[in-house]
Amino acid sequence: MSEKFIPLSVPNLSGNEKKYVDEAVETEWVSTGGACINDFEKAIAEYVHTPGAVACQSGTAGLHLAMILNGIGREDEVIAPALTFIAAINPIMYEGAHPVFMDCDDSLCMDMNKVEEFCETCCEFRDSKLINKETGRQIKALLVVHVFGNMVDMERAMDLAEKYDLKVIEDATEALGTYATEGRYKGKHAGTIGDIGVYSFNGNKIITTGGGGMIVSNDEDLLARAKYLSTQAKDDMLYFQHNNIGYNYRMTNLQAALGLGQLEQLEHFVDVKTENYRHYMEQGIELLPFKEGIRPNYWFYSYLTDRRDDLIKYLQENGIQSRPVWMLICDLPPYKDEFRYKIEKAVEYHAHIVNIPCSTNLTTEDVERVAERLKAFPEA
Repeated sequence: MSEKFIPLSVPNLSGNEKKYVDEAVETEWVSTGGACINDFEKAIAEYVHTPGAVACQSGTAGLHLAMILNGIGREDEVIAPALTFIAAINPIMYEGAHPVFMDCDDSLCMDMNKVEEFCETCCEFRDSKLINKETGRQIKALLVVHVFGNMVDMERAMDLAEKYDLKVIEDATEALGTYATEGRYKGKHAGTIGDIGVYSFNGNKIITTGGGGMIVSNDEDLLARAKYLSTQAKDDMLYFQHNNIGYNYRMTNLQAALGLGQLEQLEHFVDVKTENYRHYMEQGIELLPFKEGIRPNYWFYSYLTDRRDDLIKYLQENGIQSRPVWMLICDLPPYKDEFRYKIEKAVEYHAHIVNIPCSTNLTTEDVERVAERLKAFPEA
């Protein structure tokens, strides 16, 4: 008998998901209205300690609204990471703005040393505006991405934002459950420190609604505006008065029902991911470490190899799914002409990272089998 296939990252629907979805179906509230949406928003806000939250169709939709809500417009610039999923960057372009690509540090998150260096040497700060001297465009915001459940150095990010009058948009789509355990922001969750944060509930995230996202902020007026824009900017619920351009970005009640069942298990999922990460290490598999001073959600595990593509093929042949890290966004055709600043470490990590199985339903035996295959793979 052949060994079972071990996927990279799949949902774990072992709680009350079906119960809540069945209730939504029975009450016939299945679209973008219904109690589950409000309940899910409230539950997320309580979990991350914000005054509210706004559910939307995807993390991408949430990031698009974040750009609009923070005044990002045509010919503005947003400092953004080169090493991330393209969905973090596309919303910048949706608004006619431009990314300024930054390198990563060893956490795979944005290198704040290089951000500071760029602002000091390549920009001019005048009349409360940070101007890119090469392009002549104003830099309006800092888009930080908490990669794989790690956490950006938010103390440095917020200090730079204050110094240069920048908005801070947190892409926390991979970091629900990650929070600081030390420093100025001790106890603060990823996504709740800047002006606005966004989570994702895609199928491979730590909790899923099949698709969907969530906007959080400490600014209640901003949250109200986000909800307004996400529901087609309805100014009158009966007579179809719309005074602004809105978007069909609202989450469905069915998705939110699924999310309620998932959120009940989130801390258990973090425990499982933590234990499996440690078990890989105990089996002799050196994984990229997470930062000190945070409680990461351990969403994805990163293994370094000099034979990335060969290893991915070898694991696939042995019934184990893996993947490379994303291509650098600044090298993709839509973005190859955009401004980039000293992209060095991201190039190295792109060439050497393989993400290995990390699902919350991964068993101890699965971890040990993956570890055995990794140790048997010839690196030379």
